[in-house]
Formats: sequence, C-alpha cells, structure tokens
Amino acid sequence: MAAVFAHGALRLYLLALLKDGPRHGYEIIKALSDRFGGTYSPSAGTVYPRLAKLEAEGLVATGTEGRRTVYRLTEAGLAELTGRQAELAGIEQDISASVKRLADDLRADIRRNMQGVRADLAASAENVRHTAGPRHGDVLGDRALKELEHQINQFRTELRADLRRHAAGQDGNGGISEITAETIRTVLDQAKASIRATLGESNLKR
Repeated sequence: MAAVFAHGALRLYLLALLKDGPRHGYEIIKALSDRFGGTYSPSAGTVYPRLAKLEAEGLVATGTEGRRTVYRLTEAGLAELTGRQAELAGIEQDISASVKRLADDLRADIRRNMQGVRADLAASAENVRHTAGPRHGDVLGDRALKELEHQINQFRTELRADLRRHAAGQDGNGGISEITAETIRTVLDQAKASIRATLGESNLKR
C-alpha cells in the first residue's frame, strides 16, 4: 500500500489534531482513523514516537489523566501550526485523495472476496449434490425455504439495529461516514448479486 502521509505530514497533522484541546494517545489515533473513515488506522508504533519527538522539540507538552498520558499543544506548537496553514491545507487535500483511493481499494477487495465466497458456495453445493445423490433432489422443501427466509429476516433485523446503534453513537463511533455507507452498499450489492447468480445457476442445473 502506498504511503498515506508524505514525509513530515503526519507530524504537522498531529499538531492540528491537538489544536482544539488536549488528547490522550488513543483519542489521537481514533481521530486519525475517523478522518479516514475507518479505511486507515495508524498503529501506536507510528503515532507515539512522533508525539515523543514533538515533545522533545517543545511543540507538545504532556500531562497525566489517571493512568493515561495526555498531550497538549504548546505556544511554540501553535505558532508552528499557524505559520504552516497553507501546508496543512495541502495535507487535507492529500488525505481526501488517500481516503478515496483506500475506499476504492477496499471495495475492490470486497468484490474479490465475494467472488471467492460465491465460488466456495458453488463448490460446496456441487459436492452436496454428488454426495447426496439425485434421490434427495435439488429443490428446497417448504421447511428449508422458510428457514432461509427466517435467516434473511434475522440478518435484516440485526443489521438495522447495528446501523441505528452506530448512527446514534452508542458504540463510541459517533455516526456513519459516507465511506462506511458506500462500503456497506458495495457489500450488500455484491451479496445480492452472488445470491441471485447462485439461484440462477441452480435453475440451470436442474
């Protein structure tokens, strides 16, 4: 995967994240992940060394909040951030481009994975047909059909509950980003296409 931040860009962006107030490390990592719509989440090994370097340069100061270390912007850090607003605007543009690229890559991965799932399902169905033999038939009975309908309805109910909880921020994420929504649409479209294709193939093999 191509680098998300150009050289030195993450350092400046960390200062920008502290402009609105102190944050502890986890909050900083989560803020970065949220900015990328969940398509990229920096590791602690990426963020903390840069924060330590910013502290050594006097741009960030640390304190404690319980057991957590809290980072805040110093006057020197604010001065550097203020003097580099044009550069920061360029970083924001680069982030927007990276988000689009990462989202496109994620959707492509989902499509490939769904194709793999479809192939696995087709292979499993073929194996069942050979193992069970023609006497069992390929047509579902009423009971099996109702079980499938129940499973689909249960999936719909659970997914709606998850979406509403996420949108309400009850799980700490605070809403659904456009990238998350688009990714979910892609997954659902691919699942629907795979199921319809499987049904179509089943009709052809009868």
